[in-house]
Amino acid sequence: MSERSNDVSPDGRDESANERADRNWNEILQELRVTQTGTQLISGFLLAVAFQSRFEDLDSYQLGLYLTLVALAAAATFLGLVPVVLHRSRFRRHQKGDVVQIAHRYLIANTLVVSLLVAGVSSLIFDFTLSRVAGFVALGLGVGAGVALWAVTRPGPRASGPRSSASASA
Repeated sequence: MSERSNDVSPDGRDESANERADRNWNEILQELRVTQTGTQLISGFLLAVAFQSRFEDLDSYQLGLYLTLVALAAAATFLGLVPVVLHRSRFRRHQKGDVVQIAHRYLIANTLVVSLLVAGVSSLIFDFTLSRVAGFVALGLGVGAGVALWAVTRPGPRASGPRSSASASA
């Protein structure tokens, strides 16, 4: 007997629940690779900054911001690892659907943390090289850009079935 149930997902794909979970897991892994690469680059930058001779020139605000950014970079790294650890801990237990749902939530949290991290690093650089006001402007623009991206990419109402040319014109 075939395992295939001929399910049709909301986006019109003819795939079983297991195939859908596998596809979604692979998409999550690709997204994690993007966020992890960015996080690693920023973390490397932050670690290198502490060993520069001008690091001693940071004032108390800049030092506090720097340490906050290091903590955010560590949090982003851990959030990016959770889906992998989750997958390893539930490997071969037929829980891929649960793993995908949980990993999805952690990936969203990770993306939010990385967005804050990028805005904060921009703020620190502008603050240190230009002025405190420039740092606040960079922070505001970075947070604003992050919020705008989330608002623009926010999903609309979920379709009840596959889109057809008739429903697309309605």
